[in-house]
Amino acid sequence: MNSNLLSNPISSEVFTSIDLGTNSFKLLIVQAEPSGRSFVPIERLKEPVVLSRESPTSISSQSQARALQSLRKFKSLILSHHVSGDRIRCVATEALRRAENQEEFVDAVFEDVGLKVDVLSGEEEARLVYLGVLQFLPVFEKSVLCVDIGGGSTEFVVGKCGDVKLAVSLKLGHVNLTQMFMKNGIGLKEMRDYIRHAIDESRLAEKLNESDGFEVVVGSSGTIRAIENAVFSGYGADLCDFNLEGYKRDWRFGTRELSSVVAKLCSEGDEELIRREGFFKRRSEFIVAGAVLLEEIFKALGIEDMEVSEYALAEGVIADSLAKAFDGSYDLNANARWRSVMRLATRFSGKKRMTHAIHCAKIAKEIYLGLRKCNDFKVILDDKDLEYLEAACFLHNIGIITGKKGYHKQSYHIIKNGDHLHSYTAEEIELIAMLVRYQRKKFPKLDRAPLKGFTGEAKRKFIILCLITRLSVTLQRNENMDLQEVEFIESSEIFKLIPCILHFVLPMKLMVC
Repeated sequence: MNSNLLSNPISSEVFTSIDLGTNSFKLLIVQAEPSGRSFVPIERLKEPVVLSRESPTSISSQSQARALQSLRKFKSLILSHHVSGDRIRCVATEALRRAENQEEFVDAVFEDVGLKVDVLSGEEEARLVYLGVLQFLPVFEKSVLCVDIGGGSTEFVVGKCGDVKLAVSLKLGHVNLTQMFMKNGIGLKEMRDYIRHAIDESRLAEKLNESDGFEVVVGSSGTIRAIENAVFSGYGADLCDFNLEGYKRDWRFGTRELSSVVAKLCSEGDEELIRREGFFKRRSEFIVAGAVLLEEIFKALGIEDMEVSEYALAEGVIADSLAKAFDGSYDLNANARWRSVMRLATRFSGKKRMTHAIHCAKIAKEIYLGLRKCNDFKVILDDKDLEYLEAACFLHNIGIITGKKGYHKQSYHIIKNGDHLHSYTAEEIELIAMLVRYQRKKFPKLDRAPLKGFTGEAKRKFIILCLITRLSVTLQRNENMDLQEVEFIESSEIFKLIPCILHFVLPMKLMVC
């Protein structure tokens, strides 16, 4: 048999970061390919622990119990992905920084789940947030002010080309502000005065000027993302409907939009409370304090426009771990292409759909790697084809935001017409969009547009990638299925996929027609 498929396995590593935040614990498991590719998330899990709920200065027994219960869930997921111990990093932020019984809690975590907790300084937390932002937005060469509002503190960092110029941590967070003011019946005016005084006392504005200022402002963390989502959904304008013009909208909002959302959030009455809880879900308890804090930061620093990063501390920890694991060869600015795919996927997909997209891409890669080992293809599949395939899987369900009917067509139009994918050629964008468009329903005619202009080899390659996409989308819908391997029979006629609970036998001739 001849060998037309590249058979060398693509090198990959699995890394994990755990962020023990004041409000919530976050687990991130990624598959990293440092040679020219940024990491791809394969699992995310978030637990609303609220470490400082009972006490702002110590970790109560109730909080510790909630924390350990969450970390046991995390450990189970980590073990299921066979993550090496030296690829796991667990970090803690403000709640543990100021906890009187910090050492006791850290020891309890190690004894119960075997995780070593690294309690970050405010400055180190700010640096890692900046690294996380660089994995999401193309701002590496700009002087960037990153603002990250947490439950117990807010981090400010100015960075350029991967180097930090200034890092400041203020003990202003949405949880502690809520506990100090909202829950004690103290008014919003007093909370605003307190925030202004704290910012003035820190000399933050002066420090920023002394560091030569900044070109762009980026907000991260769940609070800022929730506010951006409220702006995007028209919360402050009573819209809350998706507008097709949003296809071209980027991750950003301005002073006027922020003020509109804050004004709505600060409205009194049961109707607004119900609306807020319905829109912000678990975050509704702390969103008013977080939004007011952000508005005061805008005013104090003269910010008019803020870009928003879906990535923050957890992704920064991953990037830092990769840089250390691969002796500095991991490029913090690598692959603007893949970052734009992830931005688009998270732009139009909520947590549940993003989880489906991650699993779809994982299944597709397993099938793809198995097919590359076959010997009787008349087409060569290379690493770029895998990139197109994974991109299509991450983007396959973004059109659902407009409604389920014909969502594959809407996904195609968003990819093609939204100017979201950067550093891809027009032909590459067309290919990714077509893989998404033809994941379901009718298959395109090979002698008609858009495939008419393709070469014979390009058509065969498209058919293979399209069938992998279709199969992966179908398989990921079964939430109880975990694809563990792809077994191939020594024949050009059939191959077998062996998932955990399903057994498929598909004719190979369909793949090369």
